[in-house]
Amino acid sequence: MTWRKIIQTGFGGIDRLELHTLTELPEPGAGEVRVRVHAASAAFTDTIIRKGMYPDLKQKPPFTPGYDMVGVVDAVGPGVTTLRVGERVADLTVTGAHADYLWLAEDRPTRVPDGVSDADALGMILSAVTPWQMLHRVAALRAGQSLLIHGAGGAVGTTMLQLARSLGITAYGTDVAAKHDLIRSLGATPLDANVTAQEARSASGGGVDAVFDPLGGDSLPRSRDMLKKGGKLVAFGFQNKVSGRSGSIPLDLLKLTLWNWLPNGCTTAFYSIGAMRRKHPAWFRDDLATLFGMLRNGQIAPVIASTYPLEDIHAAHREIEAGTAPGKIMLQIAEADAVSARVA
Repeated sequence: MTWRKIIQTGFGGIDRLELHTLTELPEPGAGEVRVRVHAASAAFTDTIIRKGMYPDLKQKPPFTPGYDMVGVVDAVGPGVTTLRVGERVADLTVTGAHADYLWLAEDRPTRVPDGVSDADALGMILSAVTPWQMLHRVAALRAGQSLLIHGAGGAVGTTMLQLARSLGITAYGTDVAAKHDLIRSLGATPLDANVTAQEARSASGGGVDAVFDPLGGDSLPRSRDMLKKGGKLVAFGFQNKVSGRSGSIPLDLLKLTLWNWLPNGCTTAFYSIGAMRRKHPAWFRDDLATLFGMLRNGQIAPVIASTYPLEDIHAAHREIEAGTAPGKIMLQIAEADAVSARVA
């Protein structure tokens, strides 16, 4: 049989992403499961990896990109006892998900509850665990407090706003004007993407308790100045640097460290979902399970902006880098019904 995967041949532009067709499908090894991928994200993190700017990835091309996925267990290797063929699973893969199949150690995937669609399940991995952990594990916000997130109309931002609303946290979100109605619909106050710190402080009544900044570069001092006394700045990306606008990843990280020494009562942190999972693997499983529960209870719902087939990976990356997508961009790699029929 034939199957497909994207191969990143080097670091650089979208021309480095090639669709390859293979004829040999390896069996899973001892302790592994083979997963038939249903859906995978096309995320800004994938563009950072493509350009060779992702600090957490030491792997060199060629490799298959793809940061998270939902699929069905297609085969199990010797010694596997916790998963069965036909079970639907999700995982934060970092690489490998942009393919028809991938191979995972059996302790990696999380079961997807019945009644949850592939698209909704996918929206709970990178795009929901990230804001959940930043809210609870890093900033430790509680009801009655306030936050501001930049890029509020994107995949992480729209989930952050829903989580804030469910927790009784007042939320403000910056983004382009075309996304302001979406931000309002999620219970938050929209602000211009280029809002100044003074304007944000005025709109929020003197500053917020936490700012979540995926931009880096020139945005970091602006975000710091949006905080009220005792607030926390959580950086979680380098979009300005990756997009060629401003910043240096090492200098951004250094700034965050040095600012913790300033006598202004504010603190800073850098959040990486991959680093957090390596340090606290149980947190990832617990948080994803909690989010699946919130999804089933109707407390959150992923905002899907666009869906592309695997062969349109270049178009997906163009839309990611344009920054105009209101929500999450998804790759539909296989139809669930067709896969279920094949493994039955």
